[in-house]
Amino acid sequence: MSKAATFMSCGDHHQLSLECPHVMGILNVTPDSFSDGGQHAVADAALRRAEKMLLEGASIIDVGGESTRPGATPVGVQQEMDRVLPIVERLTGELGALVSVDTSAPEIMTAVASAGAGMINDVRSLRRPGALEAAAATGLPICLMHMVGEPDNMQNDPRYARPVEDEVAAFLAQQIERCLNAGIAGERLLVDPGFGFAKTLAHNLRLMNRLEYLQRLGYPLLVGTSRKGMIGRALSREVDERLYGGLALTTLAISKGAWIIRTHDVAASADAVGMTSAVLKEGK
Repeated sequence: MSKAATFMSCGDHHQLSLECPHVMGILNVTPDSFSDGGQHAVADAALRRAEKMLLEGASIIDVGGESTRPGATPVGVQQEMDRVLPIVERLTGELGALVSVDTSAPEIMTAVASAGAGMINDVRSLRRPGALEAAAATGLPICLMHMVGEPDNMQNDPRYARPVEDEVAAFLAQQIERCLNAGIAGERLLVDPGFGFAKTLAHNLRLMNRLEYLQRLGYPLLVGTSRKGMIGRALSREVDERLYGGLALTTLAISKGAWIIRTHDVAASADAVGMTSAVLKEGK
């Protein structure tokens, strides 16, 4: 990122300040997501949920039409398109929302960009055939995430030869280089360490404890730990009991340089982000 940049352009209608952290509200329009599967699959329900998250303090709504929870199987492109595209059209057209789309399919990237989406969020870091070229052509910001394998096998005994923070940084640096070589400007890139993706609890805890290590990459950092298994395993909590643990991780992530917090629980997370930021800005 350019040191002079103070915002990231997200399509034709939105600019996202780089000088303060943001909350990204999760809107899954899938029947099988691990936390809220099926709740927002109907367009009107999805619209109402997105509107509520915007009122609660979300700067971005992240729409996903394919579950990437551990063990999930891929869906067809047409099925994903049918789930995602109408929602993106309504969120941008009726609410004027800044919409991110969680997808790895080049066809979806092209379609949602035309529908007004402002960001692409790809857990596979544009490694599907055609994704790099499609993402480049959209002109939108792109979030690159660390994951080894695929959702259906990524948690099958993940192991790394080096400390996990080194592995994640090296992987993300490689994906950044691919993007730059494809003509994608650095000002369009952000990175996600991929908590819960191809990582044991020990990996996740170490990575969070050393999250500032990833700042050396020089790109804005998105963190998503909302309701994830690392909280359940560390605290022995079920999915619907993980809010407080998630807020602790949000506070830690912001204190270690995270720019975007991706969450199901927008109101509580927005307060945690705002309060942490207020303390960190004290005296500046």
